[in-house]
Amino acid sequence: MSNIFLRTALPADRDAVIELIHQLNVFEADLVGDRRRDYGAAAEYYDELMQRLSRRSGRVVLAVAEGVTVGAMGFSLDQDAAYVIDGVRNHGTVTDLIVHGDWRGQGIGQAFLKEAERLTREAGLKRLFIGVLAANERAERTYRTFGFEPYVSILSKEL
Repeated sequence: MSNIFLRTALPADRDAVIELIHQLNVFEADLVGDRRRDYGAAAEYYDELMQRLSRRSGRVVLAVAEGVTVGAMGFSLDQDAAYVIDGVRNHGTVTDLIVHGDWRGQGIGQAFLKEAERLTREAGLKRLFIGVLAANERAERTYRTFGFEPYVSILSKEL
């Protein structure tokens, strides 16, 4: 991984993060067909994400290389339902993980996941969650290689 560093996103990074979200929406639209491809959808999602993260002690972490934002990860601290035992009820969550298409395969996703582990441990927590589209096999392989295992499946039925 060549001269890539991670930092917390600032409000001035809004456009760079929206661009990455837009790229991911287009990529996922090809996988599952239910993603909006317009740039406005990415801007709307960014605003939703920032509101959600602000309520959940979260942040966006950026990967920067050569002065350019090449990836973004949403991270938050969350709590499961009351029926989950205390030792793991509170957990970290990777809400989003986006790497610019030109930079995939260079360890940026791994760096984000290590940072998510660090943030989770720093909060005194022992469990980290991440979601993945079933059709995004490359991302799922990356997460499994990193040690994630299936925990819950969400099934969908078109009506």
